Amino acid sequence: MIVWLNGASGVGKTATVRELLQLIPGSRVFDPEDIGALLRERFLPPQPSTGPADDQDLVAWRRLVPDALAALHAQLGEDVQLLVPMALLRQDHRDEMFGALASRRIDVHHVVLHAEETVLRTRLEADGAEPGARERRLAHLDAYAAALPWLRDDAAFVDIAELTPRQAAEQVRSVLRAGTARVPIVQDPVASGDTVAAAVLLFDEADRVLLVDPVYKPGWEFPGGVVETGEAPTAAAVREAAEELGVTLHPDDLRLLVVDWEPRRGPRSGGLRLVFDGGVLDPAEQAALTLPAAELRGWRFVPADQWDAHLAPNKSSRLRAALAARDAGHVAYLEAGRPR
Repeated sequence: MIVWLNGASGVGKTATVRELLQLIPGSRVFDPEDIGALLRERFLPPQPSTGPADDQDLVAWRRLVPDALAALHAQLGEDVQLLVPMALLRQDHRDEMFGALASRRIDVHHVVLHAEETVLRTRLEADGAEPGARERRLAHLDAYAAALPWLRDDAAFVDIAELTPRQAAEQVRSVLRAGTARVPIVQDPVASGDTVAAAVLLFDEADRVLLVDPVYKPGWEFPGGVVETGEAPTAAAVREAAEELGVTLHPDDLRLLVVDWEPRRGPRSGGLRLVFDGGVLDPAEQAALTLPAAELRGWRFVPADQWDAHLAPNKSSRLRAALAARDAGHVAYLEAGRPR
């Protein structure tokens, strides 16, 4: 399994991991910074001052870290715990990397070493680092404070303010044994080829569209999913609406709005994307919505002026085409989100 040891700069992740190596026989440390160093020193051109602020802003880094962890997991065996001491403060990066590991059916245990800001500032100011490095680490505390709301929902917390590194490691070991740090995330494998997927557009009385927030990949989505072998697309749309939202629909109630051919982008497959109109949810139906915690963390009705902030550009284009087809009473055909 993967043990991701999160926390702000100066909280003691490295020191705690050293102790964990002694407490957990056969465990190994994986430092994602080694991937960043390899990319910067061997493959990537020098970054301009306006370039990525750190390794985590690099697409290659976010893909290679889960790949390397999966490869080590296969090489060393399931009984070896891989300890990853690194601050991970953007939820979309968490979704992307933890989702990639989950698609390989690898468990991730997420632990945050925590201390209040005053404690962290005192430690950073006393650690003897060069002024430039110290200032960067102090600025990092603001990012940690902003991330705390989602981190508290996602990880097990160990307050280390009054603990030695050994004591912190003992508490982390106890959390791991109890299983309370395991990330509940759907472990469906990523399709290796093109797929057919069916999405359902659902609306409220103000004609806002319902979007959902997956835990296994960044960004928001339409409710829906991949059509299974031998399954009709309308049946898939009905099934996904029930599984993801607890909404009961009937195939005869759905109207096809868009057929979009999506090219393959990154590790997730492309293929045909079908978008159906599922109608308006009344207040009682909205109040009854339920989410599978291992797959979705939230839903909301989103007005048109916020679509671009929630959706990837191709999906925002698909949504606009679907709404135009809904108004015109026809079916739109797209390729890569563009009408043909």
